[in-house]
Amino acid sequence: METQILWLVLIIVFCVGFDFINGFHDAANSIATVVSTRVLTPTQAVIWSAFFNFVAFFIAKYIIGEFGVADTVSKAVRVDELTANGIDFLPVIFSGLFAAIAWNLFTWKMGLPSSSSHTLIGGLAGAAIAAYGFGAVQTTIILTIILFIFVAPLIGFIAGNLIMVLTLNLCRKAKPHKADKWFKMSQLFSSAALSIGHGLNDSQKEMGIIAITIISLTTSGIELPQWMAMTDMSELHDWIPIICFTAIAAGTMSGGWKIMKTMGNKITKVTPVEGFCAQTAGAITLFITQMFKVPVSTTHVISGSIMGVGAVKRLSAVRWGVTVELVTAWIMTIPISAVIAMVVYTIVSLFL
Repeated sequence: METQILWLVLIIVFCVGFDFINGFHDAANSIATVVSTRVLTPTQAVIWSAFFNFVAFFIAKYIIGEFGVADTVSKAVRVDELTANGIDFLPVIFSGLFAAIAWNLFTWKMGLPSSSSHTLIGGLAGAAIAAYGFGAVQTTIILTIILFIFVAPLIGFIAGNLIMVLTLNLCRKAKPHKADKWFKMSQLFSSAALSIGHGLNDSQKEMGIIAITIISLTTSGIELPQWMAMTDMSELHDWIPIICFTAIAAGTMSGGWKIMKTMGNKITKVTPVEGFCAQTAGAITLFITQMFKVPVSTTHVISGSIMGVGAVKRLSAVRWGVTVELVTAWIMTIPISAVIAMVVYTIVSLFL
């Protein structure tokens, strides 16, 4: 029992750590265009974004009334199947988290805006497969998440394109100087909306992992304190979302400048009106996927939105060479994370 409690504590610490890394890894998604158009300084931008990352907790709890993405992630790995076959699921979860953190740190170091979401899913799936085979994962959920590697940026691209066209038509008689000033101010609101979407989507993934770990231990007869024990997602304790949303907000405040450079200007040169349209399209896409409880990549969404906005000027305005590099990184994220997790689980299992 003591060993299982130690594993639980370790998993919670790693989940909080992953959320923090997710924050500074994905900070650029919400603030790159605001900084590149000089609406806010980098310091002001990360504080602004971090605040709305945490505001997302209150929206999820008191307005939406549920943590749907957390529920989906909690079902990605079939913990009951592992337990029924005598496999300790705790080292599996730990190995998946370890692999996800390792790949996130590597891509951050390289300045690649890869998906923290898909890193986590790839890590968990890889560790579970190493432990028991493909029967340990919910194939439908994993395939849906993989599908949205392509669907999410496509939705962002289309939304960014349409919003940009609509905005240009509505403001075609506006004086350039006044329009530029107005859209710089509007970017504050679109950035806030995108930060809320980021918090809603990304914070919930680790909540799902913590929840399923506690639920599995409780239902298996492990005696946990009342403030921790739970048998269903409907019994989710407030401390779980609070520490996850706090961690991602704290991570956002620590920045993510290398990735910001890629997101802000390398894909396409961003003006205030383009920044506003891209962020608005990204926020709308994240809210839609939140409604369908699909864990998507904020990175993929805002990248697609920026491309869609840039393509309105002309297709050559988008630096497709950079885009190809991004898409390649996206596609490779799940299999690489899965392989890393398999290796980690193999090593960990030697000591069990």
